[in-house]
Parts: sequence; structure tokens; C-alpha cells
Amino acid sequence: MELLIQNLAHGFSVALSVENVLFAFIGCVIGTAIGVLPGIGPVATISLLLPITFGQPATTAIIMLAGIYYGSQYGGSTTAILLNLPGEVSSVVTTLEGYKMARRGRAGAALATAAIGSFFAGTVATIFVAASGPLLTSVALSFGPADYFSLMLLGLIISAVLAQGSVIKAIAMVVLGVSLGLVGTDVQTGQQRFTFGIPELSDGIGFVTIAMGMFGIAEIILNLERPESRNVLSGNVGSLWLTKEEWKRATPSVLRGTALGSVLGILPGGGAALSAFGSYMMERRLSKYKHEFGTGAIEGVAGPESANNAASQTSFIPLLTLGIPSNAVMALMVGALIIQGIQPGPRMVEAQPDLFWGLIASMWVGNLMLLVINLPLIGVWVKLLQVPYKYMYPAILTFCAIGVYSLNNNVFDVYQMLAFGIFGYLCSKLRMEPAPLLIGFVLGPMMEEHLRRAMLLSRGDAMVFLERPISATLLGIGFIALATMLLPGLRSKKDAALQE
Repeated sequence: MELLIQNLAHGFSVALSVENVLFAFIGCVIGTAIGVLPGIGPVATISLLLPITFGQPATTAIIMLAGIYYGSQYGGSTTAILLNLPGEVSSVVTTLEGYKMARRGRAGAALATAAIGSFFAGTVATIFVAASGPLLTSVALSFGPADYFSLMLLGLIISAVLAQGSVIKAIAMVVLGVSLGLVGTDVQTGQQRFTFGIPELSDGIGFVTIAMGMFGIAEIILNLERPESRNVLSGNVGSLWLTKEEWKRATPSVLRGTALGSVLGILPGGGAALSAFGSYMMERRLSKYKHEFGTGAIEGVAGPESANNAASQTSFIPLLTLGIPSNAVMALMVGALIIQGIQPGPRMVEAQPDLFWGLIASMWVGNLMLLVINLPLIGVWVKLLQVPYKYMYPAILTFCAIGVYSLNNNVFDVYQMLAFGIFGYLCSKLRMEPAPLLIGFVLGPMMEEHLRRAMLLSRGDAMVFLERPISATLLGIGFIALATMLLPGLRSKKDAALQE
């Protein structure tokens, strides 16, 4: 306990530096804004902002990107409650009860519930990250190459199993992502692989180009297809104070949502959206006021909003301790660390203590900032919604092209980004999620490295993956999860649950 307090004190000394506080604030403001604006999201935004992190210290860059991620969870609730328009996928559930509360004149209470619940959940989840991070790191240090390979394979399987739509399509996207990650020059042999004689591919496909294309450009094309309708709710938001009865009903929901989100955020493929939906379903079952659901039950705001924010914090645990991304945003974080020359994994605590503990401490700072800036600026966020998208996307496209070109001063990177943008658009039309591809792209080279190490140490004996207890257990879990989800009955139930 004493060591934990010392480490957190060191983290706060890093997080409270002028530069890091400034960039945490910038990240929180940007995150809230893109949470408010429908159709952008943290994945596309972080993809677009990756180039500007090159000139910043690694700790500062990751603190800003983290602020964007959990800030977007705050911002999404504002439009969900006021306009029945979720800015984030995880805020879809909030529209069900939050907008109904707004129609009854309790918009202020719904917004306050979302903000306070998110702040409490973020604080508790950050404590969970701080306490469990070093423990999991010490466990991970006992992993061998075979165990790491099996762990990464399990992560890919779970991300495919939990993806929306067809499991077969998700697996295909994972395999494609791993294949794209292997493009370039083999480090051990010096041979070029899958470059097709194109010199620009000898160093591999750029992480930023594929991320900006698949999420940034593709999202722009999809947004231009959709009719734009933003009818801003007129009238007063009302008092932000909750009544005694509302406090009594919201408190247990916040606690339950925090606990559920903290656990589901760690799972590969889990994250904020799954936690919010799970919390809403749980509240409907446990609430004493079931008859109010669908007409503005405060539990339907307090639980999901707490769950999605807790999940956005705890999703950093597998990234910081194992180097495994649990969702697309964490895959971008891995890419940002690798770009900075940092290999995420269990040795980060020792090798990068400023980054590890500074990031954890910055989550507290960021959550406090979000609580302070969100409620007073509700009017500003509503005004932001009135900006037509046709005026926004040319600037976004220009920023994308400049950012990608600045990486290597090479026009070929811009062409790659556009090609992946078109491919990402086609994937969306075919209902093939791009997130498993990005996770496969990040984990593919690391999986190959650990596979080779394991085979070298075992002198080519593939049974090493089954002889080591940890590796065999992880492979067994992955096989059971995949086989179970391929059963027609369970697959239809999963699709029905996701549709609901």
C-alpha cells in the first residue's frame, strides 16, 4: 500500500506539470466536442491526431489521446439527453431514458446524473487500474514467448467473437489485419514480404495511414451519405439539482454500473458500448420501478453512463500491463506508443514509470476537468451541433492529407490513406467491422515475433504451446469461445442481443 501511494505521488508530479495539464485539458475538450458531434467518434479523431503527437513527449501525447477517449464518453450523453441524438455508440442507451427525462422538464437532472455518475465511475475505475496494474504486470513477467503468443491469439479470437455481425467476417478481418501487419522487410532474414516490388512498402504499411483511412476517410464518406437532421431542443434545461428521491434511486445504479463497466472494460472487444448496454439490461431487471423504463427512469441514465466511463478507464489495463489492445481505441494507443519508440507490455512499469503512473494520475485530473467543463458549457455544445457537416468535412480531409504527408514527406502515404478509406467504406457497406482488422494489424508483428522465439527455444517443437500450462489454458479458452459462438443457436442469440 505504501509503495502504491509513492507511485501515485510520482504519477501526480508528472501529470500536474504545466505541459501535461494543458494537453489533458485539450484532450478533454476535443473528446467532449467529438462526443457531442454525431458520426465522428474517438477512433476517427485519435486517428486524425496521431501525426501531431510526433513532436510531443510520449507521456504528454498519450495523456492527450486518453483524454479524448474518456472525454468522448462524457460528451455523447449531452446530445443523447437533449436531442435524442447519441454522439457516441455507448450513448445510444442514454437516449432511451435521458431524452424522456428531458421531455418531462428534467433535462438538467439527467445531465447532472450523467456527469456525476461518470465522474464517480472514472475515479473508482482509475483506482482499480492503479491497484491492479502492478499486480498484473508482475504476473505477466512470468509469461514466456509461447504464453504471449497464445494470449495475443486469444485476444484476436475474443475481438472477433464479440464483433457485431458474422463471426466469419470478423475472423476474415482479423486475418487480413495480421497479413497487412506482416508487409515489409523481415527483420531476421532481410527478405521483403508482400511488397509486390513497390519500394515504398519495404518498411511496411504505416499504422497512421491505415488508421486514418479505415476510420477517418471512411467515416467522412459514410457521414456524407446520411441525411443531416439536427433539431436542437428549445427551452430551458432546468435545474441541475437532483431531488432526494432521484439521489436515492440513482446511487445504487451508479455503483452497479461502475462495477460492471470496470470488469467489462478489461475484456477484448468489450469497452464502453458493451458495458453501457449490459448496465441498462441489468437495471431493467433489478429496478423497483420497472414500469418507468421507457418513460424516463433515472436508473437508465445513471447506470449506463457510469458503466461506459468506467470501461473506458479500465480498458487501459491490458494495454499497460500486457501490451494487448482491448478495442480499436487501445489499438491506436499501442500504435502511438510504438511510433514514440516504446514497446507496451509488462516492462513499462520499470522502463517508463513516468508514462505509466503519469497516465494513471492524469485520469483523475481529466475526470475532474470533465466534471467542471461539461455542465457549464452545455449551451456551447448545443451551438456546436448547429454547424453543418458540409462545412466541416473539407477541413477534416485537408487535415488528414497534411498529417499523413508530414510523416515521411511522401505522396504515396496519402494514396494509401485514400485506398484504405475506400476499403473501409466498402467494409461498412458489407457489415464487416474494421476494428478487428486494426487489432490484428497491431498484434500481427508481435505475434510473429513471439511465435519465432517460442519455436527457437523449443527447437521447432510446436507442442511447447500445449505443454506450458498458461499457454494451453489460453488456447483452450480461445477454442471454446470460437467453437461456442460458431454454433447456429448461440450465434443467432448474439446477433439478436446486439440488434436489441
